[in-house]
Amino acid sequence: MSVEITVLDNGLRVVSDAMPHLESASIGVWVDAGARNETIEVHGVAHLLEHMAFKGTKCRSARVIAEEIEAVGGHLNAYTGREHTAYYARVLKEDLPLALDILADILQHSVFDEAELARERAVVIQEIGQAQDTPDDIIFDHLQETAYPDQPVGRSILGTVDGISRMTRSSLAGFMDRHYRAPQMVLAAAGALRHEALVALAAEAFAELPSAGRETLPPARYRGGDFRQARDLEQVHLALALPGVTYDDPDFYATQVMATVLGGGMSSRLFQEVRESRGLCYSVFAFASSFVDDGIFGIYAGTGEQEAAELVPVLCDEVTKLGKDADETEVARARAQLKAGILMSLESSSARTEQLGRQMLIYGRALPVDELVARIDAVDADAVRRVTQRIASAGSPTVAALGPIGGLASYNAIAARFN
Repeated sequence: MSVEITVLDNGLRVVSDAMPHLESASIGVWVDAGARNETIEVHGVAHLLEHMAFKGTKCRSARVIAEEIEAVGGHLNAYTGREHTAYYARVLKEDLPLALDILADILQHSVFDEAELARERAVVIQEIGQAQDTPDDIIFDHLQETAYPDQPVGRSILGTVDGISRMTRSSLAGFMDRHYRAPQMVLAAAGALRHEALVALAAEAFAELPSAGRETLPPARYRGGDFRQARDLEQVHLALALPGVTYDDPDFYATQVMATVLGGGMSSRLFQEVRESRGLCYSVFAFASSFVDDGIFGIYAGTGEQEAAELVPVLCDEVTKLGKDADETEVARARAQLKAGILMSLESSSARTEQLGRQMLIYGRALPVDELVARIDAVDADAVRRVTQRIASAGSPTVAALGPIGGLASYNAIAARFN
């Protein structure tokens, strides 16, 4: 792997990793702005803007955009996160200039046609409805909002039906003008390509990006709390969270290993204890999510109404037990899982492009694979025990539950298990 980085005159960072054995290439633009950059007045604008970017430019209609990329067998897509938004494509190597040109066009020349906006508002409202009808999806929005109340980082990425219904063309254009600026963006690519050629194409195609600086990001402050909603469902969908770590925290990699030991696969403690030994649920896993200034560690489980009362104490106890008796064998297994995920992803140009784009936004550089592996290898059982104790005692837990929730313990009873 040979990562090369060039900063254009306007501040756009171009990063690439040549994979000459491939016949295809992946390319994308990562924007250092997402849902947490929104004010309450335009909640949902980042996600709606991502949709509208594909709905026509000054020289391409929505249909032409779709036809041009599919005429060469390519794939074009995007996603919105809380801190980042990404637009990306995968094409055969000879069609990389076309993919780059389309990305540059939609990110600089989108017209936000009123008729298209009316249709896309309806599409996003349907997406919100679909999320509400998917309890194992929407539970994470409730968890985030409860952990970070009255903060942009706690609000749903999708927005609300009322807010999307009122969203105007000027809302979209204003958000793009404030946040889609060259210094806040990274053009990343991997696959069959030459860096020099990519830079030359990017310098011309993205010449109209504004080069001014960025606005200050609203701070994230974990608070914790309790959300419960009784719904006529077959299962209780439960998410439990504690304060986590930032991307640049010294314990970042220890937290990732900890989450894997606790609930990262079929050999994890939660899977073995909760599902295999006790039969309390079908699905259970742990996760560690970081932001630039905060983080959250969580557990999800879907269980039956009768099993819920027994399940919650077990989940809490497994966290505290890990802080006392994590052993080298299970930690080594977790390290192997994480390293395999990183190394296997290097075989995919799409995954590699995603890595490069995100790393450049978060760290300001592409992290060498050897460095990532070394940081994971440095995590031993002592580190896992220590970081587990740190997280379990860092603050009030967050509880979010949907379904037949009558059997769940009180919030105070759950919180007491971490004191």
